[in-house]
This record gives sequence, structure tokens and C-alpha cells, in this order.
Amino acid sequence: MSIQTIARVDFHCADADKTAAGLHADYDFTAAPPSTSADGTRSIDLRQGSIRLRMTSAADPGHPVSAYVARHGDGVAALALGCADPRAALERAERHGARVLDREACLIAGFGDTALRFTSMHAAGPGEAAKSTEPGLLDALDHVAICLPGGELADAVRFCEAALGFHAIFEEYIEVGEQAMDSTVVQSASGLVTFTLIEPDTARRPGQIDEFLAAHGGAGVQHLAFSTRDIATAVRTARSRGVEFLTTPGAYFDALTERLGGTAIPVETLRDLHILVDQDHGGQLFQIFARSTHPRRTSFLELIERQGAGTFGTANIKALYEAVERQTSAAAR
Repeated sequence: MSIQTIARVDFHCADADKTAAGLHADYDFTAAPPSTSADGTRSIDLRQGSIRLRMTSAADPGHPVSAYVARHGDGVAALALGCADPRAALERAERHGARVLDREACLIAGFGDTALRFTSMHAAGPGEAAKSTEPGLLDALDHVAICLPGGELADAVRFCEAALGFHAIFEEYIEVGEQAMDSTVVQSASGLVTFTLIEPDTARRPGQIDEFLAAHGGAGVQHLAFSTRDIATAVRTARSRGVEFLTTPGAYFDALTERLGGTAIPVETLRDLHILVDQDHGGQLFQIFARSTHPRRTSFLELIERQGAGTFGTANIKALYEAVERQTSAAAR
């Protein structure tokens, strides 16, 4: 039943057409023709590299899609997990305590109102998608960041290990001033499905994770990280189309040479584009976070380029935290 990949990310939106058009214009996603289901929902599938997204909206305010949007705003309602035997995956998850939402659809409760769906590799087409050589800004879904209420991280990690067969690959406690958060990264045996699970330290002053939970209405996906083969080109292109990215103080870049001893992308390029860099024994990782355009400021996108690194930018988490704090403070003024 081993989970191999995230075959698709399902978004529930107030306006599927508008959301899909934005991702096409900003990041070069290709959109399939819209489809309308018997229940009146409208869906648009997007693709780029091995990334598969589905935007769905509903005209009926009583429809579950509309109810999701009313509770959370636009957001990730389900992650479709590609595996060899979806039924076996469902049975294993249920044996280990997962709550089945729809047995026929192999759908279980995940994190808050973000469900998990087991789907066949053949039906989802991830194998074919992974072989795609289509040119584009983005290649794959690197990881999914999920915010959890304080005190729920340990249970979420146990759920991922027991019900999904994942294993924890990294843990970190991060302090920024009077705020703090705990995070654990869990990953499938294939290495192609990675969740970064985050909870606030409720003994400290409330911060951005608390704000996400309050604005979103509970646990959910904070951001998707998309990998690219050329992050500098991707950022320049997205910028030219109006995408805004979080900025980082110049002092961060002043210290890069001393901290890392050199970077694969010139420091001046990183400084100009505000791209962060981290390093491990395998190489370097470059990342940047788009400024949230969500009305509730509860979700955003990350772009990431790996040059041999297996890390998740742990040295940059604090920088991200501080950047989001600056954004929040600026928006409040």
C-alpha cells in the first residue's frame, strides 16, 4: 500500500475560474477546459511538470464546497495520495485509527477539514507526469506545510507514521522573540510525499501560526512548495507578472559567504531577488515565499530549487517567520 506521490491537490474556491486564471497568468499552469458536475460544481484541472491541481467551486451556498469556503476561504480541501492499492491503503489507515469519510472514494480525515484520498497510480497518472519534459517555470510539488493547533503535533506525527506509513525525518523548535513553534517533517518511503507539520507553542506569545489557525478556522494547509530547476528565472518571470515575494534584510545576504563559504547562485543575484539559501552535506537549497494574496492571509506559495540538498531550509525558517511578521505588521499599519 506504500504511498508513492501526491497525485493531485484539490482546492475549494469561491470562484474556480478566477483562481485557475491567476495561477495560469502568474506561474504558467496549463488549464484544462472547465467541467460541471451533476451537483452543479465547477472544476478546472491545472498541470505543470508533475504538479496536478484541481480548482472546484459551487454555486449552491448549501453545497459542501461552499460550506468549506465559508469556513476557511479558498484552500486545500484534499490531498490525493497515489499508491499501488488504494483499498489496501484505506484498510491500513482505518486499522490505525483513521476516520473514514467516504469508503467508496477511499477518503479519510486528515488535518482539520483537509482530507486525504487514496488513489491508484494509474488513474492519477503520476508516473506519466513525472516523465514530463514540458518546459515550464515549475517542476513538482516539493512539500506541503500544515499548521496544527497547539498540542496536536505529536498525535499528527503518530497518525502519519501509523496510518500512512510515513517516517519523521526532521524536528525543530524555533524561537523568535517571545514567540515559538514546533515542527516535524514526515515523509513517505518513496521520498516524494513530504508534510511539514507545525504547531505553535501556546506557552509563548501568539504569533503567525496562531493567526493562521484563527483566520483559517483550525488546522489546514498553510503553503505548497513547488520545485523549479531555475529559481532565479522563475522569480524574475513571476515578478514581471505582478507576483510579490517576501523580502529579507540585507544583513542576511551580507553574512552568507561567512556562513556557507560560497553559493551556487551568486550572492548578488540572491540579494536582488530576495532568495534564501540553506546547505547540507548534499548541496544547497534555494527558496522564496510569495506574499499571500488570500483575503484572510492564510495561505501562500513557496518556490524552491534543490542543488543536491535534502534539507528543508531549516536555517531559513526563522527568516521566513520574521518576514511574515514584517508583512503582518505592515498590513496592520
